[in-house]
Amino acid sequence: MSPHASGAIAAAPTLPRNPLVTDAARPHTTTRRIVAATVAGNAIEFYDFTTYAFFAVLIGKTFFPSSSPFMSLLMSVAVFGVGFVTRPLGGVLIGAFADRAGRKPAMLLTIALIVVGTLGLALTPSYASIGVAAPVIVVLCRLVQGLALGGEVGPSTSYLIEVAPPGKRGLYGSWQLASQGLAALTAGLIGVSLTLVLSAEQMLVWGWRVPFLLGSVLIFVAIYMRRHMPESLDTTRAAAAQPVAAPRLRDHARAVILGILIVIGGTVSTYVAMYMTSYAITTLKLSPTLGMMATITYGLLTLLGALLGGWLSDRYGRKPLILWPRVALLVLTYPAFMLLIEHTNLGTLALTTLVLASLTAMSGAPSIVAIPELFPSHVRALGLSVVYAVGVAIFGGSAQFAVTWFIEVTGNPAAPALYVIVTSLATIVGVLLMPETGQDKALAD
Repeated sequence: MSPHASGAIAAAPTLPRNPLVTDAARPHTTTRRIVAATVAGNAIEFYDFTTYAFFAVLIGKTFFPSSSPFMSLLMSVAVFGVGFVTRPLGGVLIGAFADRAGRKPAMLLTIALIVVGTLGLALTPSYASIGVAAPVIVVLCRLVQGLALGGEVGPSTSYLIEVAPPGKRGLYGSWQLASQGLAALTAGLIGVSLTLVLSAEQMLVWGWRVPFLLGSVLIFVAIYMRRHMPESLDTTRAAAAQPVAAPRLRDHARAVILGILIVIGGTVSTYVAMYMTSYAITTLKLSPTLGMMATITYGLLTLLGALLGGWLSDRYGRKPLILWPRVALLVLTYPAFMLLIEHTNLGTLALTTLVLASLTAMSGAPSIVAIPELFPSHVRALGLSVVYAVGVAIFGGSAQFAVTWFIEVTGNPAAPALYVIVTSLATIVGVLLMPETGQDKALAD
């Protein structure tokens, strides 16, 4: 993971003076290692969370058996959505903690929580073995994972933009989304490898657990890396600012509302793109191996598209890079799905996933940088955590359940495209109303 980070981000020049950023995190330590540590932990957390989406069909059969394959899948994606229920709680609690105690302890806390959720899910016996206790344990594990991810995005993204050199906040912050693409790419490669070497029965009995166990091992590497990161927030001054900022987000309601509007379109198209593997298997009736190719395409294009979008947003501003890829997505998504439905093969599956993933990432990277730029330092992690967690919990958490249900009820296999189009309109409104925060404008203290 660090080779990706180190290859794209060079040592930083002098940073502008920010009174809430410690001297420990200034130019001499703003290195590839620091960014790699942030990216590694974030990628592993999203790897574990999103692996569930990619193996939803097998997980549904293991923990939610039903005479109807549709009901089994629907229950599985419903529990995927349960993981979003605790995201707002994690965003509020861990985001506030990060603004008071520092970004580093908050990021260590989130990765410790993900260990609990991931190991619990990987080691839970099937419904056939322990009955109703199995789905109950799975739900609890998903709640813990949601709590962790709800609190991860705010501190880690705040950290990246606070240690970034002048004119490179977009590129540095884009690693937040790029790391999610890296996580999906890794999950997809592991998934394809498993489907090639294991039989369908082996995949159902134990094969789907392997990616979660591998992720659990890598988490401990990320914990070690994060323990050696410097702090980017002056915790003494941040703590002194807390009483003054008691209402905190109440004074930044407009930024919160705009942020949620911007997140809505991005999160729906992200989770629809992540759903393409299950969609290919259950709706298009492609083989699991071919279905997993959608995951690999999604991961690779998210990784590359996010870095490109972040870099361009440093040159041309955040708003154009959020707006125009989103407009293109609104126009191209439905035709791409119709092409896939009429000509179902690996090429059209890859093309449809490419459209979703690349345009979502190009728009999403500057989005996730612009939102924390709207908030001052003493509420930055909390602000982004709440915006991201609420937007993702309501719309991202329901996306896969909604499209699965819409496809079944309407009989229209292009239903996912319609959901992307409607939510993209909300994001376009939010972008048009937001101020420009890029082009080397100073961060608010």
